Amino acid sequence: MKDKNSCVAIYNTHDEAEQAIKDLQKAGFDMKKLSIVGKGYHTEEEPLGYYDVGDRVMFWGKQGAFWGGLWGLLMGAGFFWIPAFGPLVIAGPISSAFIGALEGAAITGGMTALGAAIYSIGIPRESVIKYETAVKADQFLLIVHGTQEEVKRARDILKTSCSDVTVHLAA
Repeated sequence: MKDKNSCVAIYNTHDEAEQAIKDLQKAGFDMKKLSIVGKGYHTEEEPLGYYDVGDRVMFWGKQGAFWGGLWGLLMGAGFFWIPAFGPLVIAGPISSAFIGALEGAAITGGMTALGAAIYSIGIPRESVIKYETAVKADQFLLIVHGTQEEVKRARDILKTSCSDVTVHLAA
């Protein structure tokens, strides 16, 4: 990832995360620089979706409208079944980092594939556990990638709708 600067916001519901994406879009942010990570509800008993080679994901289930609306906005997406997480949906630039972590022979320092993907985009190890815990707790990560100025601007927008927003700048 070219810019390893990021702004990460944790949302409790998909409605909150969706509104934050709309706020960023209204502010003129490049939707190709946004990533979102969240779980599908594990109460579903049938497959919820799939990832195909055309970087398209079909997703059904209780949050189908939410995820379906994001596929057109965010670049690259995937649906994965990950032990300890269950169904995990990832969209945006972090999806390629996640796939790279899955394909890697060894996961970085005992991290999960999600943790390795988050770490690979420049998030410090200390914060990785916090973000993995949030996803396990059915929360949503909204990540803005970009220059230092872009991620600071994103923080200013997101902090009006989220109390847990952190900027991570490359060294």
